[in-house]
Amino acid sequence: MKAVFFIQKDKYGGAKNKLYGDELVSRGSITVRDNAAIGKKEEGYYVQIDGDKDALKKARELLKDAGHELKGKDAEEVSAAIEGQESSAAEGFGAIFG
Repeated sequence: MKAVFFIQKDKYGGAKNKLYGDELVSRGSITVRDNAAIGKKEEGYYVQIDGDKDALKKARELLKDAGHELKGKDAEEVSAAIEGQESSAAEGFGAIFG
C-alpha cells in the first residue's frame, strides 16, 4: 500500500526525523522529492510511503501537523512522477554497469 504526503518546507526536518525514527514506518519504503524536482509550485516536499496498513496509519499520525496526505488525482500524479524518476535512475545504473 502507498500513501503520498505533502510536507511544508519549514516542517520537513521534524517530519523526516519522526518517520525515520519510527520502527514501524521506517521498515517500509520512504521516498522524498523536493517540489521543484517533480514540477510542482507549492514549496515543500513530497513523501511517498510504501508499507502495510499499520505503517501508513502510523505515518498519518506522525505527519498530521507537518502537512497533508494527497488523495485521488493529485496523489496519482505525484506518485507517477516519483516512480518515473526512480525508473530513470535504475535505467541509468543499468547503462553504467550494463
